[in-house]
Parts: sequence; structure tokens; C-alpha cells
Amino acid sequence: MAKDPYATLGVARNAGEKDIKSAYRKLAKELHPDTNKDNPQAAERFSDVTSAYDLLSDKDKRARFDRGEIDGDGNPAYGGFGGGGGAGHGGFRPEDFGGFGGFGAGAEGVDLGSMFDGLFGGRGGFGGGGFGGAQQRQAPRGGNMAYRLAVSLPDAALGTSQRLTLSDGKPIDVKLPKGVEEGMQIRLAGKGQQGPGGAGDAIITVTIQPHPWFKRDGDNVLLDLPVSLVEAVAGAKVKVPTVEGPVVLTVAPGSSSGRVLRLKGRGFTRKDGTRGDQLVRLDIALPAPDSEAAQDLAARLEGWSDPQEPRARFGL
Repeated sequence: MAKDPYATLGVARNAGEKDIKSAYRKLAKELHPDTNKDNPQAAERFSDVTSAYDLLSDKDKRARFDRGEIDGDGNPAYGGFGGGGGAGHGGFRPEDFGGFGGFGAGAEGVDLGSMFDGLFGGRGGFGGGGFGGAQQRQAPRGGNMAYRLAVSLPDAALGTSQRLTLSDGKPIDVKLPKGVEEGMQIRLAGKGQQGPGGAGDAIITVTIQPHPWFKRDGDNVLLDLPVSLVEAVAGAKVKVPTVEGPVVLTVAPGSSSGRVLRLKGRGFTRKDGTRGDQLVRLDIALPAPDSEAAQDLAARLEGWSDPQEPRARFGL
């Protein structure tokens, strides 16, 4: 039976996107396979939580689930006896036929068994040979295969397709979804183990690798950029690395360490296709104390005093 994604994440049906994402992140951190290697139940829960988040974070799928068009696994929801209950969901209601006693004059002699035979094909329609019997007789599919996909931070930000080798040795290109996050799972239908009823699926867990100088902050990318004292004091145009290549950034004269400059649209791709920003934090790099440059700087500054009082706000 398909699970209720709201119950899986522990959120109300009217929960907002922020509450859903917060609940997912909390559970994903708690149940992540890397921290629960000896707990298969946690790994299964992690998969359920990720699937629930994938459905509820997709506005279209969430709306279809709320309307009863799909189940918690994203499959079409078919009605039946004990199903959706209403005629709009394919459910059977006696009152739609005037009740079991309302088939018109002389209907007292209606053979209900014959009626069900005609509807569901053969007697015993509620058993293995009739209604639902075809589903029970379906051959089982093969098992799912789990994979872990390590993605660089720039590739994750840009949604660059990744090459993955399956267990049968065949390579396949995996398209990263927009808004990809650490621990997100991607399902490739029919790429799992073979079985009498067809192949299972490949379940791919995404791991975003640490980067030597980029860091992620939500949809933004953070970068500490070293600048020389001359560049900070006099201003300069400097090259800055981004997830898609270097760009030129203008450092205004008199810039201090810690000043943050913004490169619009250079961050992570969001689910709606827009992108976050890259935040560049300036870090004034002074020459090494024993270097010739440091000695030259000291000589130039000898006898000079800065009229400003940078610690005046501390009352010192």
C-alpha cells in the first residue's frame, strides 16, 4: 500500500514549502545511510522520506496527490471496491443502479452472482480468480538496485549530467534534477535487477562533494576571495572563479576585509529554473612578515599614522 507522504514527513496537509523542506532535512540528516550503516530500517526510512519529499516538493504532483489522482508513490490511483468510493474515482456504488432492490419492476429476482460475473469476469469475483485476481497473479518484478553518485559542487549547481556505471557494466548518463540537494534520490525505472515480471528500478543517492574554495548556502555559493592591500586600497578589477568559469569583478577603492560582493545568478539552479547568487567575501592578504614586500611596505609606512579610529565604537 502506498504511503501517505504527509505522514512520512510528519507534516500537516496544509504545510508550506518551507515546513516541508525543514522536515525533510531534519529526517534526512537523522536517517542518512552514512550514519546508519548497521541499521537497514533507517536506510529504508531514508528512502521513504526522500520519496515523500520528492512528491510534496513538486507542486504538480502534490496537487494531483491531494486530488486523489495519484498515490504516495506517484502512481495513478485507481478506484474499486473499498477504493476512492465515488463514481469519479471508478468506485462502485449500489445507489448508482438504484440500490440492489431498485432495478425496476420485478427486480426481486435479480441474480447478483450473475451480475458480478458479467462485471468482473467469472464467479468468485472477489477471490483469486475474479476482481483483483489479475493483479495477484502478476509475476514479481526484480529487486531495486542502490547506487551512490558523488557529484562535484559546480556540477550540482549547474545540474550537469553525470556518467554512472550500472551493476551490469553498462554506463548511463544521469540527469541531475533542478534543486538537487545532498542525500536526494533519483529513480531510474527498469534499471534494477531482472525478474519474471520485469526489471526493478535503480535508486541513486546523490552526494555533493566538498569543494576546496566554494561552499553552499541554500541556493547561493560562497567564496572567500583574497585581494592584495593595493587592490583593496586603490580598487581594482580582479578575476573571480565561479561554478561555470572565471569572471571579472570590480573591487571598489577602500574595500575592507569581510566586505561581501554579489554576483547575480551564479549560484545553484532552483526547481523553477532560476538561480541563486555567488557571494564573494573579500579577504585582504598581506605579504609574509619576512618577505621583501613586507619590508618595503613597512618602510613606506614609517612615520605615517592613520587618522581614523577603527575601534572607537568599542569605547577603547
